[in-house]
Amino acid sequence: MVKAMRAVGVTSELAYILGLGSVVASIVAWGRAKSVDDKPSAQRWGIFVGLWAPTFMEIGNALKVDEK
Repeated sequence: MVKAMRAVGVTSELAYILGLGSVVASIVAWGRAKSVDDKPSAQRWGIFVGLWAPTFMEIGNALKVDEK
């Protein structure tokens, strides 16, 4: 799987950036829930997006190990 990601150009830095981006997107979605009519849906979306961060970080770690 790591070799396939490498073949399409995915780097550990990209995975780490995506992980950080999912944390930021989660915070934005959670904050947006205050102004949205469908508050529970917006909060669930924020939680869902926040759950991507560990996956991206683990992918980044696997790619980093492969770089060595």
